[in-house]
Amino acid sequence: MTGPERSEHGPTVRDLVLARAGDHRTGLIFEDRTWTWDEVVTQAHRWADLLMSYRRPGPFHIGTLLDTTPEHIFLLCGAALCGATVVGLNATRSPAGLARDARRADCQVVVTEPALQPRLDGIDLGVPVLDATRIDIPDHPAGSAPPVRPDSLYLLLFTSGTSGEPKAVRCSQGAIVRRGNKVADRVSLGPEDTAYICMPLFHSNAIIAGFAPALVAGAALALRRSFSASGFLADVRRFGATYANYVGKPLSYILAQPERPDDADSTLRAVFGNEAAARDIVAFGRRFDCLVFDHYGQTEGGLTLARDPGDPPGAMGRGSGGERVVDPVTGRECPPARIENGRISNADECIGELVNTGGLGSFEGYYDDPEAERERTRNGWYWTGDLAFRDEQGRFYFAGRRGDWARVDGENMALAGIELVLQRHPDVVNLAVYPVPDPAAGDQLMVALHWRADRPFDPAAFERWLREQPDLGPKGIPRFVRLTRALPMTATNKVRKRVLVAERWEVDDPVWWRPRAADGFCRFDASARAEWNMLFERHGRAVALDLAGSGYGGES
Repeated sequence: MTGPERSEHGPTVRDLVLARAGDHRTGLIFEDRTWTWDEVVTQAHRWADLLMSYRRPGPFHIGTLLDTTPEHIFLLCGAALCGATVVGLNATRSPAGLARDARRADCQVVVTEPALQPRLDGIDLGVPVLDATRIDIPDHPAGSAPPVRPDSLYLLLFTSGTSGEPKAVRCSQGAIVRRGNKVADRVSLGPEDTAYICMPLFHSNAIIAGFAPALVAGAALALRRSFSASGFLADVRRFGATYANYVGKPLSYILAQPERPDDADSTLRAVFGNEAAARDIVAFGRRFDCLVFDHYGQTEGGLTLARDPGDPPGAMGRGSGGERVVDPVTGRECPPARIENGRISNADECIGELVNTGGLGSFEGYYDDPEAERERTRNGWYWTGDLAFRDEQGRFYFAGRRGDWARVDGENMALAGIELVLQRHPDVVNLAVYPVPDPAAGDQLMVALHWRADRPFDPAAFERWLREQPDLGPKGIPRFVRLTRALPMTATNKVRKRVLVAERWEVDDPVWWRPRAADGFCRFDASARAEWNMLFERHGRAVALDLAGSGYGGES
């Protein structure tokens, strides 16, 4: 494959790949195989030739339905060389969802592997589907590649779909380099480091916090096909990994593994990610003797916040100037939170939508979704769709997704703040607080707890603990508690609340509840369930159960 000269207006991913040619240091490790960076570049050229052989008129978009494997890295590098756009397809999507995403993104070819091929059975994508493990690489160059500039579209990264159908975020080669540089600088990543990636490469976190920083720094990449809490530390030691990325709850799951006296004995020095619980950030750093860099960010890249070491638990950071919390209707800035004795006394006025009033950050738009793009960028601001508040020192705190509210006894309650409190419990691995319907009006709160398997659940002790938390008001104590060994999760470790909302108390898992006349939690047995459900009929609210069964108000 032949291509254009080096870009003239800033580095591209293509430039970074070509810069690794002739580099005979370790570039990629997977299971028991190792490639030098020079060998990775050779494979990238072969993949570029292959992709060019499938080039057709129209958008040069390549769909990938792959795990975190060497072929995925070779394809990402090869696409950068030939100017193709990689469309990451989420293997946890339904067959119809996969077909929708591939067609919406105008894929000209889809590359998969035997383990994931069954996800496409019975689907007619209308384009060739290639097996990455059985590809016949052309013997001769496929021809000249299109020009590759910093603004060349490199990736379509789908959002997680926690609040509707996933949207394809446009990411140029130049933007990926800039975002990778920021992470590499933040964690001081260099050519002597080994970056461990076990997060899915179809998602922005593995690309922006794993692949791109390593490529920028010339660090080696060590891959695991998929995340394993029990295998994490063994992998770090086997690969000599010094850095790892995460998204969502992996730190919680790793910390839930049996603790050993030599846990801190490894090469790991830094991990970088987002959405970790405040308790887990501290505990992980202490247990494994490393730095944990947790930040707020989105696939779109429109607004980023980074915690400072001295920030209080739960704080997302101060921002760099244009970040504001505003009323989503009026656009007026919300006042700071008044925090008294650990509680917010003005939640109704201090919580609003987190926006970037200084511009759009790294957001380059959605692919073929102008309406969603206009909603994100109205008034020239970037609207995150997330709720937040700030303290008097200017630090921001996450308060949930827009719409992630419950109305309990006539009062609007932000659920993320309640979740932050409950995450402090030492026996909670993961949890979700969500609304379930009340027989008379509004909602009641329910919490699904992934409890530590080696700890018994004592409902009386749990309620005492709840009442001892100074920043949890009486209305914030859930009416229902569901004990489960596994929460429904997306591939990027986010809880699928819509599933929990739809299931409410109609589950095989044990459920406890607080009857109005009782002092504490009681088992929500078949008799109590039948009586509670009858109340909806008496109040003429049976339709509320139907709405809950469809996942009203929750996340997809």
